Amino acid sequence: MTDNAQPTRSALLTSEDWWAIWIGAFLIALTVAGLVTGVAGLGQWTANPVDAIDGRLFPLAVLGIGFALMTAIPAVFMGGSLVLHQAGFIPLFLLAVVAYFLANQTGIRAAGVGYAFWALLLGLIVSNSVGTPGWIKPALRSEFFIKTGLVLLGAEILFNRILNLGPPGLFVAWLVTPVVIFFMYRFGIRVLKINSPSLVIIIATATSVCGVSAAIATAAAVRAKKDELTLAVGMTLIFTVAMMVLMPLAIDAIGMDPIVGGAWIGGTIDATGAVVAAGAILGEQAGQVAAIVKMIQNILIGLVAFLVAVYWVTNVEKSDEAARPAATEIWTRFPKFILGFVGASLFFSFVLVPTMGDEAVNNIIDVTSDFRGWLFCLAFVSIGLESNFRALASQIQGGRPLALYLVGQTFNLVLTLIAAYLAFGGMLFDPIR
Repeated sequence: MTDNAQPTRSALLTSEDWWAIWIGAFLIALTVAGLVTGVAGLGQWTANPVDAIDGRLFPLAVLGIGFALMTAIPAVFMGGSLVLHQAGFIPLFLLAVVAYFLANQTGIRAAGVGYAFWALLLGLIVSNSVGTPGWIKPALRSEFFIKTGLVLLGAEILFNRILNLGPPGLFVAWLVTPVVIFFMYRFGIRVLKINSPSLVIIIATATSVCGVSAAIATAAAVRAKKDELTLAVGMTLIFTVAMMVLMPLAIDAIGMDPIVGGAWIGGTIDATGAVVAAGAILGEQAGQVAAIVKMIQNILIGLVAFLVAVYWVTNVEKSDEAARPAATEIWTRFPKFILGFVGASLFFSFVLVPTMGDEAVNNIIDVTSDFRGWLFCLAFVSIGLESNFRALASQIQGGRPLALYLVGQTFNLVLTLIAAYLAFGGMLFDPIR
């Protein structure tokens, strides 16, 4: 064994990014093999809360125990305690259940306020009132939960679906995104003079790519502070809900072509679930266009994370006296879980779809997306429990981060609308009907 082999092997068992790949691959394997055919969840309810849990308590308990055991293994290898992790994970999972419970109330669900909002809010309420108990903190691994969920998200990026829209979808998703990132970063640093480049780039990528997922990947690439990530996530979730409700209303009010409106929604609303919900209001075909544009945009998560890591190492953190950074530093900074995201997409697109067919793969994705939802929910509860308003106040900087988001999102809305009209309005490509 060489001297260089040991650190690599060690990283495979001690790195959060690699464990996200291993756990994500394990869940995918269970589903593909048919050993798991469904994931426990809560039902919808209107006036009687019992409707949400009727007949579901045992499956939920099994799911919670399964997640507790599965996440304990990485926790131990990463230096944590099995007992402490298990003790903290139980209330963490219960808070995630409550978040789903609130989100499944029919009135709340119709308003589009999903589990992510409630999960973050519940965590913030606890951390800023009674305080997060010390014994729950060993289970708070927000980035690990999100990264594992993102590996599963890769399974939903199917190239045959992306090719259905072809050049028009690529035009909207890939042309606007880099322009918005560049504009927001320059605006935040040079005009607003925000003194944290990492906060600026996290807000920029969250706004232009796909919200929380892109924020997590970028935060890992620049090694941002936890409070910076929480601030970006909080703003993204709040405005995602607002845009999900208001954009379909605006599109309908002005009589915009639903296909163009769907592309506009897909390129601007940050969360995939919110895109699907908003697009569906405009009609089935518009909803499909919105979802596929968002899928195409989601592909950029890995590329953006890599390019940001390269830029950070070679420019932002480079001093005049420092030696030229080695390529290994870029690899060290690169979020490894992105490899799992890309690998899952390639595996599902070029192995499972040709061998099993679209219907079977869709059934598998239904299960993996449910796993992803629970992991994201656990992550948002963890983010809330790890945050307090005093720490967040230090990141507000006179409202400049909020100004950055508002200006950047406005620019994004205008530019994406122009691109949607050019691509789906029959100007550059044949209309989709």
